[in-house]
Amino acid sequence: MDNAKNNVIGFGTAPVFFAAISTILGAILFLRFGFAVGTLGFFGVLLIIIVGHLVTLPTALAISEIATNQRVEGGGEYFIISRSFGLNIGATIGIALYLSQAISVAFYIIAFTEAFSPLFDWVKTTYNLDLPRQVISVPSMLALSALIIKKGANLGVKALYIVVTILAVSLVAFFLGSSDYSSTSELGLFDRSFRNSNQFFLVFAIVFPAFTGMTAGVGLSGDLKDPKKSIPLGTLAATLVGMVVYIAVIWKLSGSAAPEDLISDQLIMGKIALFGNVLIPIGLAASTLSSAIGSILVAPRTLQAIGLDSSFPIMPLNKYIAKGRGEVNEPLNATIITCVIAVVFVALGDVNAVAEIISMFFMVTYGSICLISFLHHFGSDPSYRPTFRSRWYFSLIGFTLCIWLMFQMNPTYAVLSIFIMVLMYLGIDNYHTSRKGLEAIFQGAIFQLSRTLQVYSQKSNKLRKTWRPSAICVSKDSFEREKAFELLNWISHKHGFGTYIHLIEGYYSKTSTIEAKKVLDKLIKRSSKIGGNLYIDTLISPSYTSAIAQAIQLPSPSGMDNNMIIFEYDKKTPLNLDQIIDNIALTQAGSYDVCVLGSSSRTVRPENGIHVWIQNLGDENAGLMILLSYIILGHPDWSAGHIKIFSVCAPGETENVKKDLNDFVISGRLPITEKNIQVIERDENLSFKSLVNYNSHDAALTLIGFREELIKHEGTSFFEGYDKIADVLFVDAFSKKEIE
Repeated sequence: MDNAKNNVIGFGTAPVFFAAISTILGAILFLRFGFAVGTLGFFGVLLIIIVGHLVTLPTALAISEIATNQRVEGGGEYFIISRSFGLNIGATIGIALYLSQAISVAFYIIAFTEAFSPLFDWVKTTYNLDLPRQVISVPSMLALSALIIKKGANLGVKALYIVVTILAVSLVAFFLGSSDYSSTSELGLFDRSFRNSNQFFLVFAIVFPAFTGMTAGVGLSGDLKDPKKSIPLGTLAATLVGMVVYIAVIWKLSGSAAPEDLISDQLIMGKIALFGNVLIPIGLAASTLSSAIGSILVAPRTLQAIGLDSSFPIMPLNKYIAKGRGEVNEPLNATIITCVIAVVFVALGDVNAVAEIISMFFMVTYGSICLISFLHHFGSDPSYRPTFRSRWYFSLIGFTLCIWLMFQMNPTYAVLSIFIMVLMYLGIDNYHTSRKGLEAIFQGAIFQLSRTLQVYSQKSNKLRKTWRPSAICVSKDSFEREKAFELLNWISHKHGFGTYIHLIEGYYSKTSTIEAKKVLDKLIKRSSKIGGNLYIDTLISPSYTSAIAQAIQLPSPSGMDNNMIIFEYDKKTPLNLDQIIDNIALTQAGSYDVCVLGSSSRTVRPENGIHVWIQNLGDENAGLMILLSYIILGHPDWSAGHIKIFSVCAPGETENVKKDLNDFVISGRLPITEKNIQVIERDENLSFKSLVNYNSHDAALTLIGFREELIKHEGTSFFEGYDKIADVLFVDAFSKKEIE
């Protein structure tokens, strides 16, 4: 049993190398490199090779790196992407990759048919019969399908050795050959040209599929004895060998045929090689057949891996695709599906338009792999410990070039490819809501960026001239009243930062810790529903005062120092108002601005506006109250809201005070119209609370200033008596806020 198993599984590095090199030295090399050299000249195609390898080499390095960091199982590139980016993104890219691989089989079989061009020409000349290419391509595809389905990967790998040998003989014959052109023209290095630069990206799009074979061997990951060794060694070796052969071929072509012959004759290599009429068609057949074999081995393994992860929204389909054969789970059903897709496209006979989309999807795959590598480098995750290391700038170059080249090659197909990818992701993510999505990709990178910004922000604190709120709220009534949560969310939406802490009164223990985690999950879900920008946490503390003392000493996650604290009580039953008053002095010791929110049972109606009551412009609270109202108004909930300023003045001072307020609003560029500035003369028969209750009865939120000294004398009575208005925010600024 063990011997039988060893005959089927446990491949070394050679299959990875041969699967990649046979795809690299494939149809494009034999059929399109002559056209490319004839159009752009030696240096033009050399630039294509350099640019192409600026994509493939970073990708090869990234694959090698990621493959040595984790156990790589079946699925090749799909496995690497899904285990690094999450299953939803992995499935999205994996489906695109699979379709590219499956249609590539058809592309190579159609190119394989071109090796029989002499036969088609002979039939036409002898019998005046113009045979369709499908008389060769369809039976060839069916025969290849039957062999792979019946024999599996073992036969495919053995076939690779044979076709690679034929390919090598053909290339040697090409390099040993000569032509009349080469014997009469002696072109040196600097005699070769770069022409038609305006057609560079057109030719690049035609030639680029030649570079997509670099990762062909990665798809055999599940059949390898040691993927961590074989994938890096085989992939990099094939990439470098392919690059050297490409350069040698274009050098030979540029000196062996005139540009017009290179452009017009797609089998020009046969006119140059020794015994070229025989060996080059055989070499073309071998290269395209080997590429087709490589793709037909890799594509089903990609599809099977997607099915094993149950990524499709139809469970019976996942089970069918995932079903394998034998001890090594040979992807039988996935191979059948791949062969059916390939036969359909072979029967159509022309996949040129599809080939460009294939190139786009390959670009997306390569770009994704480079991005994974870059983010791992940037994120510095301690669990990322590959034995082979690339460099972050190689990966960044590869990713950037992939995106840029997609739009240079064909902007329409680039947009279409990205659009299809987005649709697939949304569908998969909607079906698999419990799996990691886009937010999981950048976690490490965001952590590093956040850490760097926090440190920078702390160091530059002394340079900060403008004020913005970094507010903190500690409450044990999170599930009884949401007004403080909402207020903090409004403040932190655009201009500030908010930290909401739910207090669990008690001593720190295993039980209280478990409770704290459950509460935190609930609060985070609440914040997600309302689209909040709050940082939410829980705090276990034996008393409210100790919790406040702990909270005001905590650093803000934003990197700023916390500079404001928000207290909250229920206006109808102010049970905790005494506690709040007792702790205001404590927060003042930390230079905090203090806000005390009196919550009513009324629903907030932003269209009724924010009313700000100012005693006089010289008051330290005036600037803070106006800034807070402006900041709150920036939240989308308040899009229909407005700010209205009220001021109480001595008799006869109305016009002067109103002018001062209007000048203040204009100079501060505040969104407050003159009609929303109201000055009221003081009436000894009417208390301040009566004026507020009357004029702000319908306001959504009312802001009133206070001083700590006043609270010491009046106690809770200062906050009482505002029963006619809705929510009221009492504000005590530690220092004056200038509105510049």
